[in-house]
Amino acid sequence: METINIHKAKTHLSRLIEKAARGEPFIIAKAGKPMVKVVPIDQPAEAEQRRLGFMIGQIIVPDDFDRMGSHEIEDLFGA
Repeated sequence: METINIHKAKTHLSRLIEKAARGEPFIIAKAGKPMVKVVPIDQPAEAEQRRLGFMIGQIIVPDDFDRMGSHEIEDLFGA
């Protein structure tokens, strides 16, 4: 993610806003210290971007999941 100093952000604000609106967030820094993150309004917050566990309670994993197909695998390798 690009970090922009305040002076450059003021000078190129319109261009930077267009980039953020296209999904390219950036950080504005003051004296090298990050101050704010600019993201598009319709972009979900990072806490909302939940990937793992999004189907909790919708899928049942069988107890023998780690042994499923073991006989077929043994046959393939001649064990």
